Amino acid sequence: MKKVLLILIAFSLVCFMVALASAADTTTVNGYVSDSMCGAKGANADHAACMTKCLAKGAKAVIVTDGDQKVLNVENPDVLKGHEGHHVTVTGHIDGGSVHIESVKML
Repeated sequence: MKKVLLILIAFSLVCFMVALASAADTTTVNGYVSDSMCGAKGANADHAACMTKCLAKGAKAVIVTDGDQKVLNVENPDVLKGHEGHHVTVTGHIDGGSVHIESVKML
């Protein structure tokens, strides 16, 4: 019985460490939802109609960050549906020039 209890405690600690490590590398950025054709030029609220047309032509959704106007490709663009042209806060994992979004909030 003690061995089972020790194994369960060890497993719980490993799971806790993994969860803590994965939560540590999330980043939150503010920016506009734009498309890959317009990029930073589309970083405004008036861009929603143009973005919808560009997405229909094959463009990809991107986030244009506030301040430095960095364009981040979105790995999971379905999470941004309905946010075309919106100013948002996104939380996710940034890897180079792309982001995997975990949550989106409008500003």
